[in-house]
Amino acid sequence: MRFLRPELAWLVAGAAGLLVVRWRMRGRFAASTMAARLAAGIYRASIVRRLPLVVLAAALALVALALMDPVLPSSDTDVQSRGLDVVMLLDLSSSMQEQMERVRPSRDLSRLTFTTRDSLRARVAGKTRLEATKDAIKAFVARRHDDRIALIVFSDNAYVVSPLTFDHGYLLRYIDMVDDQILRGEGMTAIGDGLALANYLLARQAGALRRNQVIVLFTDGESNKGRDPVEVLAESNAADIRVHFVGLDLEEEVRSKAQVQKLLDAVRRYGGRYFNANTVRDVDAASRTIDAIEKGVLVGRVHVRDEPVYEWFALPALVLLLLSIGLRAIPFFVDQT
Repeated sequence: MRFLRPELAWLVAGAAGLLVVRWRMRGRFAASTMAARLAAGIYRASIVRRLPLVVLAAALALVALALMDPVLPSSDTDVQSRGLDVVMLLDLSSSMQEQMERVRPSRDLSRLTFTTRDSLRARVAGKTRLEATKDAIKAFVARRHDDRIALIVFSDNAYVVSPLTFDHGYLLRYIDMVDDQILRGEGMTAIGDGLALANYLLARQAGALRRNQVIVLFTDGESNKGRDPVEVLAESNAADIRVHFVGLDLEEEVRSKAQVQKLLDAVRRYGGRYFNANTVRDVDAASRTIDAIEKGVLVGRVHVRDEPVYEWFALPALVLLLLSIGLRAIPFFVDQT
């Protein structure tokens, strides 16, 4: 332990010296009295009566040490953090431009019609899957004040739009800029490549205080390009990264495919959740549910130089000061004249 302000020791010592001198000089006068004769040991008051003064002196000494700014030159300490590192992984395949809650044509050939009315119903204006997802992501970001959040988009390949950041205003502006034109010329769904890039980004930006790490995947289809997403999910699990899957208007025939079922089983097995979002409201509900379940206090161990430890002296000083006041309330310790 060392003190950052040792020069205060001289000031405190001088003040203490003045108090002692003043105390010793109090009540001095020239007179002939019987005080000297009565000063025999049999008439002296018990030294225990000085206990409140001793306790007060000890409290003042500890206060002086606290004011000298004591620190530990080097130590390991636990640091708490309430935030997470979250990567929003957004599918930008061509099918993300289809409308949510659209009227799908019947698969029963006997019910197929080709009237103008049916064509108009299929083109009713509404939010596309991409628009609904962007709104849900922005609402999620607005609720997560203590998180570092990143945005990655993918189609044939995966790209980092924003690294992990606390600047949520900056992130929201980039989310608004995402549209179907930024990956023009691509149109596939490389879920595995997107997950792999998210894993890499989380590992690269982990830092000394490793926060809980989460990936939220938004996609409307099955993986049809790049790495096997199930293998990448295993890598995420090995790195303690939890993955949640939001299926955007996934048709039953897509969800029932063996490859997709294998992916969903892996998400659940590794601690993630799957959300089947067929409507705009479902997308927002999935975002809110993820916001509710991804909570908790995180504790990390970091190496700290010059860690302040003034409380080691200030708290005992407070206790001793209160003890001194309490002793003064006992008649035995009260001077009577």
